[in-house]
Amino acid sequence: MIELKGIVKRYELGAETVLALAHIDLLIERNEYVALIGPSGSGKSTLMNIIGCLDSPSEGQYILNGRDTSDLSEDELATVRNREIGFIFQSFFLLPRQTALQNVMQPLVYRRMTPAERRERAVDALAQVGLADRLDHRPNQLSGGQRQRVAIARALVGKPSILLADEPTGNLDSRTSADIMALFDALHQQGQTVVIVTHEPDIAAYCQRTIRVRDGHIVEDLRNAGAAA
Repeated sequence: MIELKGIVKRYELGAETVLALAHIDLLIERNEYVALIGPSGSGKSTLMNIIGCLDSPSEGQYILNGRDTSDLSEDELATVRNREIGFIFQSFFLLPRQTALQNVMQPLVYRRMTPAERRERAVDALAQVGLADRLDHRPNQLSGGQRQRVAIARALVGKPSILLADEPTGNLDSRTSADIMALFDALHQQGQTVVIVTHEPDIAAYCQRTIRVRDGHIVEDLRNAGAAA
């Protein structure tokens, strides 16, 4: 599903060139449950951005579902992001004046669907994350865990091939974090491919596979003993 070959990413900062990723080779199969872990500055966020088609490599090849993304225009990449990848962020990024239902419907605006079809999809996604009784609540009427569930429903509503979560429990207490990770476990068991970016070993331990990034290199790629099957 995700295949990176010789991925290099450089940033030009004035007269200085910063090497963020150095010849990364990585294969993630369909229905894997993967943690990308590393400290700040390790390159894990850059790697996430490339996997999510939010950034392009300086060198190398990224093949997503058999398609070479280097051949795609900006409009085509935007379509890939909308249809193939469900994004979940630490800060939720919900629209404050919209209800949970309206927030979840938002990604479907760019698809050729009737309002009724969009609503039906969004209701189903919110039910999937346990919020069928919170459709008309705005973000300020929800707890942090509920807001993250809305964000997960928004990511799921387009039926993406990959869920890509960036520090999804970073703003949550430990009990709520465990609830959210249990939800990711359940989604994976239903067949969803899940990639979680984190700096927390206890969050990575929920996943089946941990890929450790340091100084722009993959330094460890392990199958986790005792992770959810």
